[in-house]
Amino acid sequence: PVMGVSALALPASAAVFSLLLLSNAGGSPPSGPVAVGALLDLTSDVGRQSLTCISMALEDFHAAHAGSGAARVELRVRDSRGDVVAAANAADDLIRTDRVQAIIGPQTSAESEFIAYLGNHTHTPILSLAPTSAALTPFHLQIAPNESFQVAPVAAILDMFTWRTTTVVYEDSPYGARILAALFSALQGYNIRVMDSIALPVGVTDDYLDKVLYNLKETPTRVFIVHMHPDLAARVFYQATIAGMMSDGYIWIATSTIGSVVESLSADKIDHMQGVVTFRPYVQATGHIMNFTARFKSRFLLDNPGIHNVHNPSTQLLWAYDTAWALAKAVHIARMSSSTPWRMLLGAVLNTAFDGLSGRFGLVNGQLQLSTHEVINIVSKGARKVGFWMPESGILKSLETNSAKGLKQVLWPGHLAIAPKGWDVSSNRRPLRMVVPEKQGFNQFVEVTYSPATNSSTVRGYCIDIFDMVMKNLPYPVAYQYVPVSDSSRNYDNLLSLVHEKKADGMVGDTTITMRRMNVVSFTKPFTDTGLSMVVGVKKETDGGMWIFLQPLTTTLWITSLAFFCFTGFVVWVVEHRINPEFRGTPCQQFGTVFYFAFSTLVFSHKEKLESNLSRFMVIIWLFLVLILASSYTANLTSVLTVQRLQPTVTSVQDLLRNGDYVGYHNGSIVPYWLEKMGFRKEILLAYSTVEEYSDALRRGSGNGGVSAIFDEIPYLKAFLSKYCEGYTMIGPTYRLGGFAFVSSFGWL
Repeated sequence: PVMGVSALALPASAAVFSLLLLSNAGGSPPSGPVAVGALLDLTSDVGRQSLTCISMALEDFHAAHAGSGAARVELRVRDSRGDVVAAANAADDLIRTDRVQAIIGPQTSAESEFIAYLGNHTHTPILSLAPTSAALTPFHLQIAPNESFQVAPVAAILDMFTWRTTTVVYEDSPYGARILAALFSALQGYNIRVMDSIALPVGVTDDYLDKVLYNLKETPTRVFIVHMHPDLAARVFYQATIAGMMSDGYIWIATSTIGSVVESLSADKIDHMQGVVTFRPYVQATGHIMNFTARFKSRFLLDNPGIHNVHNPSTQLLWAYDTAWALAKAVHIARMSSSTPWRMLLGAVLNTAFDGLSGRFGLVNGQLQLSTHEVINIVSKGARKVGFWMPESGILKSLETNSAKGLKQVLWPGHLAIAPKGWDVSSNRRPLRMVVPEKQGFNQFVEVTYSPATNSSTVRGYCIDIFDMVMKNLPYPVAYQYVPVSDSSRNYDNLLSLVHEKKADGMVGDTTITMRRMNVVSFTKPFTDTGLSMVVGVKKETDGGMWIFLQPLTTTLWITSLAFFCFTGFVVWVVEHRINPEFRGTPCQQFGTVFYFAFSTLVFSHKEKLESNLSRFMVIIWLFLVLILASSYTANLTSVLTVQRLQPTVTSVQDLLRNGDYVGYHNGSIVPYWLEKMGFRKEILLAYSTVEEYSDALRRGSGNGGVSAIFDEIPYLKAFLSKYCEGYTMIGPTYRLGGFAFVSSFGWL
């Protein structure tokens, strides 16, 4: 609901601004300064540096527009101390006491969320520098781009290196949590699974952090996405270094919160981030920025005498500079004064667009828009550019036209130049434990045999061969062992629970994919035909006797055909006997000629020469009809002699439901669930385990203790028909199922 209000209110503010600007265009120049508040955390380096940038922006703007008669913007500064309550009190003091017409800040999401509603209540524009906010209100403008903009490049990086699982480590705060929904959605779009999401409190202890990292180290996933403020992130990477998780095989992807300030981090923090890949909004290096950087360092040292080392301004500081410039420009364009309505200033800011230090400055629906992210690799003493991300092009090595896809050389943790595979078996390097079902029947798929002499088991079968071939073709060796589980054929869900509870690493066998199972374990793509069908017996061959040749045509058609044979011969005789000597003679000869000619056309063996064109025309039409009749007769006779022998005893599921016949299914499979969905009563469902039991049940039939049909998945039915090819057939519609697939608990397959 709040977003809906914002979408309507922001354009309305721009319209009101245009009307007020027209009414003020002919008036006298404004008098008196315009008070603007700055609400920053002056206890932090970023807060103090932001104040310097804002002050420099206002001074630069006034110097550039000296003598224009524009009202000056006077800055009223308050310290939020990084506390929500202190920020709220400071904002209230700025609005009620100093009568400011706008507030720049705050810098954190928690403060911004509260101040946004305060500004909306008092109609005071809030130009927030926080990266995320709960919602936009009409008087709340988000200058820092939303953090959710960067989830697409994060997902694109993982997809480029084919990493299909990851763990998200984020700050337990509104700032850290709000990106999760967008991040999970972006990863899901690339079929990347989030194995776990770990929330770390801002004041997390080292002992708790060590425990979390140890648990992560024990999992197979080696790809970690970090989203938190730099101070907490520095602690995480320091403890990860101690735990040996900044070494070969690990991948750390940090969001732009780290990338935007990496150049201002201390050397000891950089040392513990070696190999981290992160992002930051792209800002083109220009002479204007270089000049500003030199002036900023000098000014900051002058404002803060106790500081001796100043880093280059980050992108966040450039946004702060551009924000103050945009506010001063809006005041100048609108010719505002201390008595001008606040809504007019809001509309002026929304209509302000210019080329600032950070690039093109302009607000769309109250938010600053970004189109390009820079991908950087933290190595040595700083950051190295390795690529770019653009919404329309994806990951690029450069911004040049026709640039190649991908990234430049990345040095991963442990100074590894080759991209890690993204997962490992575990920290103890034990082989994967793959459970295998011991089953009775259908040993073509999985068969477990024991050797008493060696006290060992041998596993073979179609599913085993497929899995061995898959593991053999992996680009890296993986050790695994089969663990047979007895008494498992009745219910595979018991085996899946072993995988889900991490008592086993995976399962190899004829396991069907279902939605319920996908909620607890991870499946590969199916490696067999998918579908549920049924096998029924066929009718015994019926003997048509010596008159079987009459069955292809009905009695009416036989009589009609005979009548037309006679009629055709008579008509030809009427036309030809006066002019054609072959149709003359005694009445008996003429009668024989008529019938011989008519019936000889059936096999196209007539030899009488026709003299009349009329009779020729009629015979041509008749021969065409005879051809159709003969072809139909031949096809139907073939069908009677062959297809009739394969006629099934049951033709549809509806027949079974209507007659209440017993039906069978594979013991331990998911088939009973689907049969009950079709309408079969549970008491008429009989379970069988082997192909021999299938054959015996179908042979006896529903009335003699057997069944009328066997329902099963297509691979099982094909295995049955390969042994019992006579007397049975697979019919009916095929109901789509998931098919057979391999199982793992963490998606490494």
